[in-house]
Amino acid sequence: MSEKKPPIVKPHSHEGVYFVILGGKRRLATKNISPGFKVYGEDLVEYKGEEYRLWDPNRSKLAAAILKNLEKVPIKSGYKVLYLGAATGTTPSHVADLVEKNGVVFCVEFAPRAMRELVIVCEKKGNMVPVMADARYPEKYSMIVDEVDTIYCDVAQPEQAKLLADNADMFLKNGGWILLAIKARSIDVTKKPSEVYRKEVSVLEDRGFTVRQTISLEPFDRAHSMVLAKYS
Repeated sequence: MSEKKPPIVKPHSHEGVYFVILGGKRRLATKNISPGFKVYGEDLVEYKGEEYRLWDPNRSKLAAAILKNLEKVPIKSGYKVLYLGAATGTTPSHVADLVEKNGVVFCVEFAPRAMRELVIVCEKKGNMVPVMADARYPEKYSMIVDEVDTIYCDVAQPEQAKLLADNADMFLKNGGWILLAIKARSIDVTKKPSEVYRKEVSVLEDRGFTVRQTISLEPFDRAHSMVLAKYS
């Protein structure tokens, strides 16, 4: 019986993102800033004295977007990121790995049940700040959130682009970036997803964003798209 080959880790073109080659398959990963801690049952891989967390594109829209050739991941070491719709912390925990211990992720979540799990993740990661609030009203958490380099938005509400833009006006630095995961069915079930995407993109453009890329997240997420844009 042949022995299993040890894992190999190689850097992705995006800073802080890695490929783990394991069992002949190539998987996305981030370097774990909280060694030994798993967030959603992901596999942990040891390589040259470092621990990496496999990043499931079926559980994370950001991972899916990277695999669908997202041109820029505006989340790097030392960045401050505002994450709208943090849920139980799956993707935010990988964002926390990307900004490393010298960065911070402000995690806004409205649902009490999700917040209970998110708080545990925030405590373990150490650079995540839980904010229990409705992302439609950024003024209600303005005393907690600093000016940020990037906003990541993944909320299941109508007017997702407006919600993000309102937060950007309050917290995003000039020249900052946004990533918006558009959930077409949460906005209008009567319209084709492509129509919904166009409408949300036009809202961003009207609010001062330069849209750089729009990516369909299929087959990982049906009727979802990721928008990358710069704020000016």
